[in-house]
Amino acid sequence: MNLWKDIYQYALAALIILAFIAILVLVIVKGAQDNAVMNTLVGALGAVFVMVATYFYGSSKGSADKNEMIKNGK
Repeated sequence: MNLWKDIYQYALAALIILAFIAILVLVIVKGAQDNAVMNTLVGALGAVFVMVATYFYGSSKGSADKNEMIKNGK
């Protein structure tokens, strides 16, 4: 069960990062600086990108690892 959770978690994080990069490339190529919808989408994806990075490299990851160790009795 934990394996599927990990696979889902990493796949979702990869999808968010790839979507953020794709939207940024689209904005750069199309030059959509005046498009309010595109700017909102970039801002929202940027915030989610920061949340993903914070989880995997911030204190949340350490907390999750600690909880897993406690659960396994180590």
